[in-house]
Amino acid sequence: MANRTSYSFEFFPPKDAEGEARLWAAMTGLEALHPDFISVTYGAGGSTRDRTIAITSHITERTKIPTVAHLTCVGSTKDELVEILGKYRDAGISSILALRGDPVGGPSAPWVSTAGGFDHADQLVELAATFGGFSIGVAAFPDGHPASGGDFDKDVDVLIRKESLGATFATTQFFFDAQRWRALVDRLSARGSSLPIIAGILPVTNVKQLKRMSELGGAEFPEAMMKRFLAVESDSEAVRALGVEFATDLCQKLIAEGVPGIHFYTMNSSTATREIYENLGVSR
Repeated sequence: MANRTSYSFEFFPPKDAEGEARLWAAMTGLEALHPDFISVTYGAGGSTRDRTIAITSHITERTKIPTVAHLTCVGSTKDELVEILGKYRDAGISSILALRGDPVGGPSAPWVSTAGGFDHADQLVELAATFGGFSIGVAAFPDGHPASGGDFDKDVDVLIRKESLGATFATTQFFFDAQRWRALVDRLSARGSSLPIIAGILPVTNVKQLKRMSELGGAEFPEAMMKRFLAVESDSEAVRALGVEFATDLCQKLIAEGVPGIHFYTMNSSTATREIYENLGVSR
């Protein structure tokens, strides 16, 4: 990642046969773009944990694309987390993304501890580092973590602690202003951190979904951008085209700033991501 921008995609586990068909169709379309890695999420409350393990293993076997597997604190004891790490290792997976995870009720719901489990992602980082054999990613929040109450320095402290425990990269929550990424990187650098911060990019294709995700995740949506989306909200093709335009512009600004990687939240669809690739002139 030091010499060029990496490109990667995130998928979520399908809930049924139709969703699985859609996932593999998107995967096939994006495989031709030669991503540096793919990641697969858990559902809220760890609801798709077993499916995530199975899908992640299948992707690794079927595509040979390096896969980053999510690992969360939700609903798992320490012993179960060690078992999951073993399954990932056996499947040939060498990278994980260590996250606290969302409670069953979503990001805004109160956290419920699991007896014998963990409550914070830094505990997962430490466990995975002790287990060995994985590069360990963590989450970063250019717009601030919802739980930090606007205290940006607190977010930086958390990232530095995770780095000290063994984290080797971070991937951000989606955001819409390149200077937010720059500010986070500069603040970390000033504290002596060398943690690479990969930018998470969400191509907007559904305005209602975006509003909800922004409310839950804390991402700030610029007013001027929202006005343009609202003006075409009833035209799905116009929304998609505008989303591609904004995401392309954001990626171009981030690349100019020296971002080490672009991570696309695909929502299990390949069309918008492929168009952004073409706009960026990415050649792999």
